[in-house]
Amino acid sequence: MSPAGAKDAKREADRIEPVLKRLWEQKKWDPESVRAAMLALGYEEERTGPKGEQLGGTLSVQGMRPHFETDHYVTPEGTRIGLRVHPDACVTAFVQKTNYAVQTNGPYLESGCFEPPFGH
Repeated sequence: MSPAGAKDAKREADRIEPVLKRLWEQKKWDPESVRAAMLALGYEEERTGPKGEQLGGTLSVQGMRPHFETDHYVTPEGTRIGLRVHPDACVTAFVQKTNYAVQTNGPYLESGCFEPPFGH
């Protein structure tokens, strides 16, 4: 991340953190509640065209990614958030039953703001 990207990403992370804390305390970690809270901050959801091209928006709100546990896949309750602040700067966050977190990072070539589900 560039210094300007890091500064702006930190500013956005600081805006998001108290909202996620409130949602976590209210036990609202479903994607619909989290999406509504992020949209209320003024963010716009990412839109893509039929060929994957960006059409606008910077926010992506998704359910948690499934993971393998013992002998089957489990998808935990919760929501993850990706916010593209600049082409070189993102805020990623999650809120779930046990905790919540917000961090800044650069984008991944394979998956944008979210860490790819496979080796990077």
